[in-house]
Amino acid sequence: MISNELILAAGAGANPLLPNPWEILVTAAGFAVLLFIVVKYIAPAFEKSYQDRVTAIEGGLEKAEAAQAEANATLEQYKAQLLEARTEANRIREEAREEGAQILAELKTKAAEESARITEQAHRQIESERVAAVTSLRAEVGTLATSLASKIVDDALENDDRASRVVDKFLADLENQQNAGASN
Repeated sequence: MISNELILAAGAGANPLLPNPWEILVTAAGFAVLLFIVVKYIAPAFEKSYQDRVTAIEGGLEKAEAAQAEANATLEQYKAQLLEARTEANRIREEAREEGAQILAELKTKAAEESARITEQAHRQIESERVAAVTSLRAEVGTLATSLASKIVDDALENDDRASRVVDKFLADLENQQNAGASN
């Protein structure tokens, strides 16, 4: 163990509250070197890193604001285009309605014209068939009348001119009787 005398001998000249001047000098020199390294190398690196972060954040905010402004402008543009498209669609729809009404009116007019044409054609056909029927009937009635007259009169009406006159006279009398009956 350490003897009491050694402790007393070591402790006689030194005050434990006052540090050794060499220790203060070495510590101060180490602190100065450390302070120099921190101020010269470490602090500027931290400051540069800090400035880079500030610049990045501010740039990011500016980019975000620019992107937001661009997005708002694009949104307004899309809204304007949508409104324009809806207006155009309504205009096209109205034009289609008007065109449909016009086409319907044209079709009705064409149908009426076609109906009138078909009716007129039917009337002409009926008239031509009536004339053909009357002509055919005249010939048959003439033949029957001639045949009947020759049996009644016992005179041959074989002469075509005479037979024709007799038939025409008979038919004229028949028409006169019909006209007289219709006027009564």
